[in-house]
Amino acid sequence: MPRKIAPGEKLVLASHNPGKLREIEALLRPHGVDVVSAGALGLPEPEENAPDFAGNARIKALAAATAGGLPALSDDSGFCVAALGGEPGVLSARWAGPAKDFKAAMEAVNEKLGTTDDRRAWFVAALCVAWPDGHTETFLGRIDGAVVWPPRGAKGFGYDPIFLPAEGQRTFGEMDPDEKHAISHRARAFAQVLASCFGRVPSSFQSGAV
Repeated sequence: MPRKIAPGEKLVLASHNPGKLREIEALLRPHGVDVVSAGALGLPEPEENAPDFAGNARIKALAAATAGGLPALSDDSGFCVAALGGEPGVLSARWAGPAKDFKAAMEAVNEKLGTTDDRRAWFVAALCVAWPDGHTETFLGRIDGAVVWPPRGAKGFGYDPIFLPAEGQRTFGEMDPDEKHAISHRARAFAQVLASCFGRVPSSFQSGAV
């Protein structure tokens, strides 16, 4: 039986990534949840050594829930490119290096692609809700599109400026937050969180719990 998070209950956002925190806070804001970040609680970042997004999301959510004594929501997401065998994938943040230089990471993607005509790409997000007793629920969202070059737009974060959603005219980097939130991989996973943990009517996004 899925567990519920009651209105007014405090929830830890198990992320130290400012861009992800902004997006998740915006998604949670309409639902009456008292949100606090792992950074604000002084919680350390756990080692993310799982081979997939769902596994890393569970690691982060469980670490925050256990250390904070509160339910925790984590996100593990990444940018995947077909011609690169799905890379950077779970290593998306590591491609940016210790300095979180996503300009360099985007340049690396473009360099590795070279002159290939296959520009297919997608974003994946795994959202995990964990409770201090170790119970977890994990949800996946994905959006497909293509790599564009040069980067377009200064909004969003990470690889957003080089990702053009399928049938779209603007990259994630060119979209206002509300426009991106309506279609993003993270929003598609969050629709499932709403249905399972908040008892809200889910959207029509095709995502699943794992």
